[in-house]
Amino acid sequence: MNIKKIHHVAYRCKDAKQTTDFYRDALSMDLVLAISEDLVPSTKEPDPYMHIFLDAGMGNVLAFFEIPNSPEMGRDLNTPEWVQHIAFEVENLDALLEAKKHLEDFGLDVLGPTNHGIFKSIYFFDPNGHRLELAANTATPEMMKQLHEVAPEMIAEWSITKKAPQHAAWLHKELHPELN
Repeated sequence: MNIKKIHHVAYRCKDAKQTTDFYRDALSMDLVLAISEDLVPSTKEPDPYMHIFLDAGMGNVLAFFEIPNSPEMGRDLNTPEWVQHIAFEVENLDALLEAKKHLEDFGLDVLGPTNHGIFKSIYFFDPNGHRLELAANTATPEMMKQLHEVAPEMIAEWSITKKAPQHAAWLHKELHPELN
């Protein structure tokens, strides 16, 4: 199998127009196309929907479904709010700070920048309650090489202990010297 890239990632939205406007105005994403049907193509169920596709840059597409005949959308209450999110990469730290100001001027509450050692991020929510992240990479190639090399061992240890492996503890010690 030769997967080339993610074709699109789809989420649910409360209102297709509001969602399109938000992503256009807050994140400069263009509406690529909209598809609307009365029958679901894969199942043939009678369930009208509006499916919008937004340009997330470099061939990446973020899509949403508005499905008005379904119960009101919510979120997975068994998963912490910080876990499920959509992360977008920005060019550099200056672009991240400019984006934060733009989003705050847009009226959004923005958390961060948060330093993750290999990137810095800001966080905010879209009108549907989806958590969004903008990230600027800060890692060196050597840092990424080290993290890549220990990843299989970390997964193996985690699967047994369910405790944070220390293979990449250097990353956290740099971020939190108080833990040394």
